[in-house]
Amino acid sequence: MRLLLRADASASIGAGHVARMVAYAERAVARGFSVAFAGRVDNAEWLASRFDELGVSRVSFDASGFDAVVVDHYGLGDLRAEVTAAGALLVSIEDDVFGRRPADIVVDSGFAPSPRPDDGSDVVLRGIEYAPLRDVVRSTRREPSGPPPHVTVALGGGDQWAPTVGLLLRALRDTDLPFAADVLVRGEPPLPDLRPGQSIRVAAPSPALLELFATTDVAVSAAGVTFVELCCLGVPTAAVRLVDNQEPGYRAALELGLAAGLGAAESLAERLPSVTEVLRSLLSDSALRRRLSATASSTVDGRGVDRVLDQVESRTGSVRGASYR
Repeated sequence: MRLLLRADASASIGAGHVARMVAYAERAVARGFSVAFAGRVDNAEWLASRFDELGVSRVSFDASGFDAVVVDHYGLGDLRAEVTAAGALLVSIEDDVFGRRPADIVVDSGFAPSPRPDDGSDVVLRGIEYAPLRDVVRSTRREPSGPPPHVTVALGGGDQWAPTVGLLLRALRDTDLPFAADVLVRGEPPLPDLRPGQSIRVAAPSPALLELFATTDVAVSAAGVTFVELCCLGVPTAAVRLVDNQEPGYRAALELGLAAGLGAAESLAERLPSVTEVLRSLLSDSALRRRLSATASSTVDGRGVDRVLDQVESRTGSVRGASYR
């Protein structure tokens, strides 16, 4: 089975699409596929290094010579005719209306996908059970650090979110509670003067992120791919809606009781007192943290890629059987 993965990362797009393709690469290689990747990995080099570890080749986007193509991209249009003409199966990853295109297999791994119009797609796989999770996420065992609470702030791979991070750090400071915070962001967020017992370390996103999540008592995250990883790990999370395409997932996460809500990034400044109260509750209420952790980890099991690849193998006539390791 020859599989081509197509996604991009950049300062504006973030790293989430590439993170999902890494998850596909890991499970496909484990199942004996030959895998290649096409796309940009700017601001996601630390994720894309996993392709090299797996022996995934970097190629230009051309479906010829592949059995299946997985596309995770909002900016590309209808690719079905092109991929079909090359003799390959098209698997399209979408997030509600974002990245939507007709395909042989459509995957929307949102928490509660909205109704989807019939566009001629053959198989539509919808729901969080199809969420792609990297091996390191699925294998990480969480051990919260204890007092003072360890907080991890992770808002994507772009540097344009530094001002938003600065506002969130002000809200954390204003809880007046002790904490030790690791802030994973590109750029230089403005740092507030801290209260006694509070500390902040700032670093760029890196493979060490999962090590931080393993000891995190409270996370502050955008409602994107990183948030799904936090759910799988069972990390109590305060979620912020960073960009418009995260709105459906953010709304569903709150309705399902998976996270505490901080609202939209663009209105944080005018709502800072209420944001502070949400963070104060998470830092001070261990029962709330346990409840969020249990609900999130029971919702996201990390086996989404294998469920999709089962469908790919079935459709291409090369069934090997599921492998949920």
